[in-house]
Amino acid sequence: MSTPINLNKVRKTRARAEKKARADANAVTFGLTKAEKDRAKRENSRSARELDGKAAETPPYGANGNDKKP
Repeated sequence: MSTPINLNKVRKTRARAEKKARADANAVTFGLTKAEKDRAKRENSRSARELDGKAAETPPYGANGNDKKP
């Protein structure tokens, strides 16, 4: 017969591991310096401007005779 295990310890250990994994993911996501955040913001806005400049113009709603919403 195997030794009995304490289910409370198992549950708490599992919860600690999940919390640690979530904390590690948040550290990667939100763990940037102010300079890195500013650089990323500038880079994103620059790429958005470039994308807007390359976007094809679409006709206004209902201009092609199709009155259905897209």
